[in-house]
Amino acid sequence: MAVRRPTGIHWSLHYACSHSRAGDPAPNLPRRRRMVVTLQANLRGMTTLSMNEVSTYRWSLEEDVQRFAAAGYEGIGVWRPKLSDYGEEAAVDLLVESGLRVTNVLSAGGFTGSDGRSADESIQDALQAIRLAGALGAGCLVIYPGGRNNHIYRHAERLLCGALDKLLDYASDADVTLAIEPMHAACAVNWTFLTDVEAALELVERYKTPLLKLVFDTYHFGHDQSVLSDLSSLAPHIAVVHLGDRVEAHGEDQDRRPLGEGKLRLADTIRALLDAGYAGDFDVELFGRSIEPSCYEELLSSSLEYFERAVSTVSGS
Repeated sequence: MAVRRPTGIHWSLHYACSHSRAGDPAPNLPRRRRMVVTLQANLRGMTTLSMNEVSTYRWSLEEDVQRFAAAGYEGIGVWRPKLSDYGEEAAVDLLVESGLRVTNVLSAGGFTGSDGRSADESIQDALQAIRLAGALGAGCLVIYPGGRNNHIYRHAERLLCGALDKLLDYASDADVTLAIEPMHAACAVNWTFLTDVEAALELVERYKTPLLKLVFDTYHFGHDQSVLSDLSSLAPHIAVVHLGDRVEAHGEDQDRRPLGEGKLRLADTIRALLDAGYAGDFDVELFGRSIEPSCYEELLSSSLEYFERAVSTVSGS
């Protein structure tokens, strides 16, 4: 059965991930500067709100860095195509010198072949992404395992585990956490066969390493009371929380809404995660029909204000 391509921004995300030049050698990225690395290591125990570069799709990397910092953000979620457009070595310099923490890097994956690449091509691209994330001192590298691609679930899982077995040693050397993102089933066809948080958690726990965690995305699971009622079990295994609101039913194109402008009780979820012991980062990830370039500046300020209001009443704050 043919897989329908995502449209709009979501197709751009999918295309960029699946058409990296996997055979090219990893770029000669600069070493992290000692002072910056020390600062980032000290900050890793603190919660940071970042804006993801996919949210400001029409801005360049340089615009993102300048405007995120000017708006008061301390972190940035990096999207690999923007770094590639800017030049990866220069991009690493720009980001390190900006003082913005890289909370997460989007992305690597496709190990099931659902994006048309071979397993080896996907793994080689992931190795390059790990090296990039390490050079940036990123909180994690987001992994989209790949869709079912007509595989039975167990075979898709074996393909993912085979890739992880090859990547985790390299991730350890680079001091990079890999963060697998499960998705709602209505959105997952081109991205992941993992559509159940409990199953994704079981897979991560099987590896017994702090370098393999999960992404928790409120757009996908912010409505699911079976997940929200057990955040104390989930929180230690979350590498980053992606924030996005929702009005309509889940769909493949993920029409996300600004924080507080949808039906999800995002503030309650943010507070519940922190009360459950989550001490990691939050990253605003928005795209869809309602996210227009003319609104980007307002999106920056409104997202930061919403988050600050949400965390102001957390226990112990």
